[in-house]
Amino acid sequence: MFELTAYDGRRRVRGSVYLSIGLSVLAAMVVWVYPSFEAEIDLNELLAAYPEPILQVMGVQTMTSLAGFLSFELYTFGWIIMLGLYLAYSTAGTIADDVDRGRMDVLLSMPISRRRLVAERFGAMAVPIVGANLFPPLVVYVGAELIDHPIAAADVLAVHLLSIPYLFACAGIGLLASVIVDRAAIAQRVALGVTFALFLSESLLSGTDAEAVGAIAPMRYYDPNAVLLEGTYDLLGAGILVAMTVALLIASQAWFRRRDV
Repeated sequence: MFELTAYDGRRRVRGSVYLSIGLSVLAAMVVWVYPSFEAEIDLNELLAAYPEPILQVMGVQTMTSLAGFLSFELYTFGWIIMLGLYLAYSTAGTIADDVDRGRMDVLLSMPISRRRLVAERFGAMAVPIVGANLFPPLVVYVGAELIDHPIAAADVLAVHLLSIPYLFACAGIGLLASVIVDRAAIAQRVALGVTFALFLSESLLSGTDAEAVGAIAPMRYYDPNAVLLEGTYDLLGAGILVAMTVALLIASQAWFRRRDV
């Protein structure tokens, strides 16, 4: 039981450690640059210079505090966009790559159902998702203390814990693309395109008559601003992301059971 998850997970450990270190370096750079940024630039004037659509797309509320600066520069770019796209892209190769390279017949010859194969392959994505959130919280918290702009430890921990359901939902988009498309490269492009389109739809349609369309976007249910600036933890949103992930997994299993490989 879970042999495929364990095998795939072990293969992803090293890359996940490198990913976590890279994100930690990014977090350290953002924290380190903030004091000079705050001292040399009128942040309110800078924010006013941004076009309103850009502020809306990036979810910028304020940069006059380290928490607001981190929310914009680190978590919107690093987690919502970059990491979300990476997980969708990476997961899109889990099934499609084996089909593309002719290895799927070997896997299906084993005493394992197609549903279990999809679930176990998807389960291995927990390694990069959790791994990416191992070191950065410590870097952010300690860095904020060192530059004398402390952030509550509970808020730092929460913004990372609540990102996990979001990243699983992005991975679920990649999984669905992986079982629908035979070619791994195409599946990965589809996953990237769909995930980014969902990000844009949620950002641009917010506050308009078509706002309801953005309800299908995982980005609606993960808000670093609410956590870091208001200390608000959206547990309902996290629950919706879990349900969204389960729905994507079930849909992927159902599609893969019926397709000819």
